[in-house]
Amino acid sequence: MRTEKLILRNLTAVAVLLLAACASTTFTSTWKAPDVQALNPAGKTIAAVFVARNESRRRSAEDLLAADISQHGAHGVAAYTLLPDDQRGDGEAARAKLKAAGIDGVVVMRVVGRDQRITYTPGYVMPAYYGAFGPYWGYGWGAVYQPGYLQSDTVVSVETLVYSLTRDKLLWASTSRTTDPRGLDNLVTEVANATAKEMIRQGLLAP
Repeated sequence: MRTEKLILRNLTAVAVLLLAACASTTFTSTWKAPDVQALNPAGKTIAAVFVARNESRRRSAEDLLAADISQHGAHGVAAYTLLPDDQRGDGEAARAKLKAAGIDGVVVMRVVGRDQRITYTPGYVMPAYYGAFGPYWGYGWGAVYQPGYLQSDTVVSVETLVYSLTRDKLLWASTSRTTDPRGLDNLVTEVANATAKEMIRQGLLAP
Protein backbone atom coordinates (compact mmCIF):
# COMPACT_ATOMS: atom_id res chain seq x y z
CA MET A 1 0.00 0.00 0.00
CA ARG A 2 2.79 2.40 0.92
CA THR A 3 4.61 1.64 -2.35
CA GLU A 4 1.44 2.27 -4.36
CA LYS A 5 0.93 5.63 -2.61
CA LEU A 6 4.50 6.68 -3.35
CA ILE A 7 4.17 5.67 -7.00
CA LEU A 8 0.89 7.56 -7.34
CA ARG A 9 2.40 10.64 -5.68
CA ASN A 10 5.42 10.56 -7.99
CA LEU A 11 3.22 10.16 -11.08
CA THR A 12 1.11 13.10 -9.97
CA ALA A 13 4.21 15.27 -9.50
CA VAL A 14 5.49 14.32 -12.95
CA ALA A 15 2.11 15.15 -14.51
CA VAL A 16 2.11 18.58 -12.85
CA LEU A 17 5.60 19.30 -14.15
CA LEU A 18 4.68 18.22 -17.68
CA LEU A 19 1.61 20.43 -17.68
CA ALA A 20 3.64 23.36 -16.38
CA ALA A 21 6.17 22.83 -19.19
CA CYS A 22 3.51 23.14 -21.92
CA ALA A 23 2.90 26.56 -23.36
CA SER A 24 -0.57 28.02 -22.92
CA THR A 25 -2.10 31.13 -24.48
CA THR A 26 -4.81 33.35 -23.00
CA PHE A 27 -6.19 36.69 -24.18
CA THR A 28 -5.97 39.86 -22.13
CA SER A 29 -7.93 41.88 -24.70
CA THR A 30 -9.73 41.35 -28.01
CA TRP A 31 -11.52 43.66 -30.43
CA LYS A 32 -13.39 43.06 -33.68
CA ALA A 33 -14.91 45.49 -36.15
CA PRO A 34 -18.61 45.67 -35.24
CA ASP A 35 -19.86 45.87 -38.84
CA VAL A 36 -17.96 42.86 -40.22
CA GLN A 37 -19.67 39.56 -40.95
CA ALA A 38 -18.01 36.16 -40.51
CA LEU A 39 -14.98 35.88 -42.78
CA ASN A 40 -14.50 32.90 -45.07
CA PRO A 41 -10.77 32.43 -45.72
CA ALA A 42 -11.28 30.02 -48.63
CA GLY A 43 -9.84 31.43 -51.86
CA LYS A 44 -8.24 34.43 -50.11
CA THR A 45 -4.54 35.23 -50.21
CA ILE A 46 -3.31 36.41 -46.82
CA ALA A 47 0.13 37.83 -46.06
CA ALA A 48 1.79 36.84 -42.79
CA VAL A 49 3.83 39.55 -41.06
CA PHE A 50 5.97 39.07 -37.95
CA VAL A 51 7.49 42.32 -36.72
CA ALA A 52 11.06 41.66 -35.58
CA ARG A 53 14.37 43.45 -35.98
CA ASN A 54 16.19 40.17 -36.58
CA GLU A 55 15.56 39.18 -40.21
CA SER A 56 16.13 35.46 -39.72
CA ARG A 57 13.63 35.39 -36.84
CA ARG A 58 11.16 37.35 -38.94
CA ARG A 59 11.47 34.93 -41.85
CA SER A 60 11.14 31.85 -39.67
CA ALA A 61 8.07 33.23 -37.92
CA GLU A 62 6.40 34.40 -41.13
CA ASP A 63 6.91 30.99 -42.76
CA LEU A 64 5.19 29.33 -39.78
CA LEU A 65 2.37 31.87 -39.68
CA ALA A 66 1.78 31.56 -43.43
CA ALA A 67 1.60 27.76 -43.09
CA ASP A 68 -0.94 28.10 -40.26
CA ILE A 69 -3.04 30.50 -42.35
CA SER A 70 -3.03 27.98 -45.19
CA GLN A 71 -4.23 25.27 -42.81
CA HIS A 72 -7.31 27.39 -42.13
CA GLY A 73 -8.31 27.48 -45.80
CA ALA A 74 -6.61 30.60 -47.18
CA HIS A 75 -3.39 30.86 -49.17
CA GLY A 76 -0.79 32.11 -46.71
CA VAL A 77 2.19 34.06 -48.02
CA ALA A 78 5.21 35.09 -45.95
CA ALA A 79 5.44 38.86 -46.27
CA TYR A 80 9.24 38.88 -46.54
CA THR A 81 8.89 37.30 -50.00
CA LEU A 82 7.08 40.45 -51.15
CA LEU A 83 8.42 43.08 -48.77
CA PRO A 84 12.14 42.58 -48.05
CA ASP A 85 13.57 43.60 -44.71
CA ASP A 86 14.90 46.89 -46.07
CA GLN A 87 11.37 48.08 -46.92
CA ARG A 88 10.00 48.86 -43.47
CA GLY A 89 9.38 52.59 -43.44
CA ASP A 90 6.72 53.42 -46.05
CA GLY A 91 3.37 51.90 -45.10
CA GLU A 92 1.49 53.16 -48.16
CA ALA A 93 4.14 51.78 -50.50
CA ALA A 94 3.99 48.43 -48.69
CA ARG A 95 0.19 48.32 -48.96
CA ALA A 96 0.33 49.14 -52.68
CA LYS A 97 2.89 46.44 -53.32
CA LEU A 98 0.88 43.82 -51.42
CA LYS A 99 -2.32 44.73 -53.30
CA ALA A 100 -0.45 44.55 -56.60
CA ALA A 101 0.63 41.02 -55.64
CA GLY A 102 -3.02 40.00 -55.13
CA ILE A 103 -3.00 40.03 -51.33
CA ASP A 104 -6.50 40.25 -49.84
CA GLY A 105 -5.55 40.63 -46.19
CA VAL A 106 -2.70 40.73 -43.69
CA VAL A 107 -2.15 39.06 -40.33
CA VAL A 108 0.43 40.88 -38.20
CA MET A 109 2.09 39.56 -35.04
CA ARG A 110 4.38 41.56 -32.77
CA VAL A 111 5.88 40.69 -29.40
CA VAL A 112 5.03 43.53 -27.01
CA GLY A 113 6.27 42.18 -23.67
CA ARG A 114 8.21 39.48 -21.86
CA ASP A 115 7.94 38.98 -18.09
CA GLN A 116 8.98 36.51 -15.42
CA ARG A 117 6.25 35.25 -13.08
CA ILE A 118 7.18 33.60 -9.78
CA THR A 119 4.66 31.26 -8.13
CA TYR A 120 5.09 29.77 -4.64
CA THR A 121 3.28 26.57 -3.69
CA PRO A 122 3.33 26.05 0.10
CA GLY A 123 4.18 22.71 1.66
CA TYR A 124 1.68 20.57 3.55
CA VAL A 125 1.46 17.71 6.03
CA MET A 126 -1.14 14.99 5.75
CA PRO A 127 -2.94 14.17 9.05
CA ALA A 128 -1.74 11.15 11.08
CA TYR A 129 -3.25 9.25 14.01
CA TYR A 130 -1.28 9.33 17.28
CA GLY A 131 -3.53 7.34 19.65
CA ALA A 132 -1.73 4.01 19.24
CA PHE A 133 1.53 2.81 17.73
CA GLY A 134 -0.07 0.56 15.10
CA PRO A 135 -2.27 3.19 13.47
CA TYR A 136 0.52 5.76 13.70
CA TRP A 137 3.02 3.43 11.98
CA GLY A 138 0.84 3.13 8.91
CA TYR A 139 -0.33 6.70 8.70
CA GLY A 140 2.94 8.29 9.82
CA TRP A 141 4.88 7.00 6.82
CA GLY A 142 2.16 8.32 4.55
CA ALA A 143 2.19 11.74 6.20
CA VAL A 144 5.72 12.85 5.36
CA TYR A 145 6.03 16.61 4.97
CA GLN A 146 5.86 17.77 1.35
CA PRO A 147 8.08 20.87 0.98
CA GLY A 148 6.89 23.92 -0.87
CA TYR A 149 8.54 25.04 -4.08
CA LEU A 150 9.04 28.08 -6.27
CA GLN A 151 8.17 28.01 -9.97
CA SER A 152 9.40 30.60 -12.44
CA ASP A 153 7.44 31.07 -15.68
CA THR A 154 8.22 33.20 -18.72
CA VAL A 155 5.15 35.04 -20.03
CA VAL A 156 5.32 36.53 -23.54
CA SER A 157 2.73 39.08 -24.67
CA VAL A 158 1.86 39.23 -28.37
CA GLU A 159 -0.20 41.73 -30.34
CA THR A 160 -2.11 40.22 -33.28
CA LEU A 161 -3.83 42.33 -35.95
CA VAL A 162 -5.94 41.22 -38.91
CA TYR A 163 -6.36 43.71 -41.77
CA SER A 164 -8.45 43.64 -44.92
CA LEU A 165 -6.45 45.20 -47.75
CA THR A 166 -9.42 45.27 -50.10
CA ARG A 167 -11.32 47.44 -47.60
CA ASP A 168 -8.19 48.99 -46.01
CA LYS A 169 -9.71 48.23 -42.62
CA LEU A 170 -8.69 46.67 -39.31
CA LEU A 171 -10.94 43.67 -38.65
CA TRP A 172 -9.44 42.17 -35.48
CA ALA A 173 -7.01 43.13 -32.75
CA SER A 174 -5.92 41.19 -29.71
CA THR A 175 -3.28 40.99 -27.03
CA SER A 176 -2.41 37.55 -25.72
CA ARG A 177 -0.12 36.08 -23.07
CA THR A 178 1.70 32.79 -23.68
CA THR A 179 3.30 31.01 -20.73
CA ASP A 180 6.65 29.27 -21.24
CA PRO A 181 6.71 29.05 -25.05
CA ARG A 182 9.38 26.60 -26.21
CA GLY A 183 11.02 28.93 -28.68
CA LEU A 184 9.76 31.20 -31.45
CA ASP A 185 8.19 28.38 -33.47
CA ASN A 186 6.06 27.27 -30.53
CA LEU A 187 5.05 30.86 -29.73
CA VAL A 188 3.84 31.62 -33.26
CA THR A 189 1.93 28.35 -33.55
CA GLU A 190 0.34 28.74 -30.10
CA VAL A 191 -0.82 32.30 -30.73
CA ALA A 192 -2.02 31.59 -34.28
CA ASN A 193 -4.11 28.61 -33.21
CA ALA A 194 -5.53 30.41 -30.18
CA THR A 195 -6.38 33.45 -32.32
CA ALA A 196 -8.22 31.37 -34.92
CA LYS A 197 -10.25 29.62 -32.21
CA GLU A 198 -11.13 32.91 -30.53
CA MET A 199 -12.14 34.53 -33.82
CA ILE A 200 -14.37 31.54 -34.58
CA ARG A 201 -15.86 31.71 -31.09
CA GLN A 202 -16.68 35.39 -31.56
CA GLY A 203 -18.24 34.78 -34.97
CA LEU A 204 -15.64 36.67 -36.99
CA LEU A 205 -14.05 33.65 -38.70
CA ALA A 206 -16.02 30.89 -40.37
CA PRO A 207 -15.19 27.48 -38.85
